[in-house]
Amino acid sequence: MKNVAFIINPFSAKKNYQPFLDALQEQVDQPNFYISKSLAGTEKFIKDHFDTTVIFVAVGGDGTISSVAKQLINTGKILAIFPAGSGNGFSNENNFSKNLDELLVKIKANQFREIDTFKVNNLLSINVSGTGFDGKVVKQFEKTSRGFKNYIKISIKTFFNFNPIHVKFKTEEFKKHDGEYLMLNIANTRQFGNNAYIAPHASTVDGLVEIVLVKKFPLYYGALFAARMFSKNLKEDQYITYLSVPEIEFTVDTNDWHLDGEYNEITSPIQIKVLPKSLKILS
Repeated sequence: MKNVAFIINPFSAKKNYQPFLDALQEQVDQPNFYISKSLAGTEKFIKDHFDTTVIFVAVGGDGTISSVAKQLINTGKILAIFPAGSGNGFSNENNFSKNLDELLVKIKANQFREIDTFKVNNLLSINVSGTGFDGKVVKQFEKTSRGFKNYIKISIKTFFNFNPIHVKFKTEEFKKHDGEYLMLNIANTRQFGNNAYIAPHASTVDGLVEIVLVKKFPLYYGALFAARMFSKNLKEDQYITYLSVPEIEFTVDTNDWHLDGEYNEITSPIQIKVLPKSLKILS
């Protein structure tokens, strides 16, 4: 384990990371770990240990994982994950569980695969990012103590008060999709988290992202939308459109975005670009 480093987000898992750390120290002799309190701190730790480390383990949610992955893009270093977030979408999609024994077995096997990531303007995303309704929800969600119940409460409240966003695509090929939408998502994997599958056919190895355009729908459709999303059966209809693209440009009249579940302000014009096979991930 000399070439492995663990980066722990102490604010994940309801700020209860100590059981993981105790178990790690019990099973691994003098593990190299860092309890991060800032993005700058994480970046410095990775930089300081870069030459002596092969596998960096992100212990946290999708936001934590993304912050670690950003430093590993196209470097040959390997990302591993111990999920400790509220949704754990990327972890779920890449077969990482909350089982330290399983993770240590994977680390010792040292097998990896290469997956795609993508950028929203110059900002990295590894899982699902978006704007509109879910951008607004994440903005409000980050003001709470998090948790799935809070997410649902904020989602319902936001839905009734939300005005559609206006999207305009740059190229002629996609201009027929200009219009008003409840939300626009960019999916590299299939799910937001909590097994909510927004793009059931998305893949991390096809060189494409799924642009998911969702029009504001009537209340009665909401139950069907949710049922399909949680059963991996969401599909195109009068309210949903999928565009599979390696890159795309558009403008949108809001700056509220989430990148892998973390709130960001991003100003139009927006350029989405896939980075094929840019990240090595433990398998």
